[in-house]
Amino acid sequence: MSEELVLTRAHGRVLEIILNRPPANAINRAMSRAIYTALRELQDNPAYSVGVIRGQGERIFCAGWDLKETAGEGGINLELENDPEQGHGPGGFAGITEFHDLTKPVIAAVNGAAVGGGFEIVLACDMVVMADHAFFSLPEMQRGILADGGAVQKLPKMIPPNVAKDLLFTGRLMEAEEALRWGLVSKAVPVAELENTALELAQEIAQGAPLALEALKEVLAYVDGMSAREAMDRVKGGGDCDCPIYHRMVSSEDAIEGISAFAEKRTPVWKGR
Repeated sequence: MSEELVLTRAHGRVLEIILNRPPANAINRAMSRAIYTALRELQDNPAYSVGVIRGQGERIFCAGWDLKETAGEGGINLELENDPEQGHGPGGFAGITEFHDLTKPVIAAVNGAAVGGGFEIVLACDMVVMADHAFFSLPEMQRGILADGGAVQKLPKMIPPNVAKDLLFTGRLMEAEEALRWGLVSKAVPVAELENTALELAQEIAQGAPLALEALKEVLAYVDGMSAREAMDRVKGGGDCDCPIYHRMVSSEDAIEGISAFAEKRTPVWKGR
């Protein structure tokens, strides 16, 4: 992983991933693969339970796809974009938008403008905190393309569809106050407080049992789109669902430890199994 493109910092059980391609943190193919490498470390290293993604600086989280790189190559080359070695890599655009087997929760700490693919990175995360001066925007329509790296697929399910269409068709800005109102973000804070706010939230989440954290993300993805009745039938009590982490969790040592610790009024000692 190139430290020039992506920096990582360990904070106990939290791995902070910092986009570091100034001035705009625009995503080229090399950066996509670097972000994926950092997320792969989060996923595979049992020392980590939660990830935090933020941009370097206080002005721009991520300006999205590096269109200058694409323009210099004569336009979109789908064969190259999808090449596992030279393209965006196994995690898709920005290393996260198609990292479907990432089972550890990730928090986006949006330190500034999140534009186009930068907004799609945010939509790929599990929780979002943002600086109160930051904003979201999807200007792809004005570039002759669609925001198909996650926005058209996810945004209409996350906020009222008419609001999502407004953003997609017009490319207008959504500022922090509006993002809070629609529930896209959990908190909006002054930029000086953003990193600590995100890390404190991540540390709070990381206190949970590691296997249960992964099982929760797995189950939430599994039941997405199901009716409540079907989801209950398939998941309740370790039911008939294709969720291997969830099934391991139900009979895990940590499940026994959590119940025992509660009964004994002590802090649980997790083993991740």
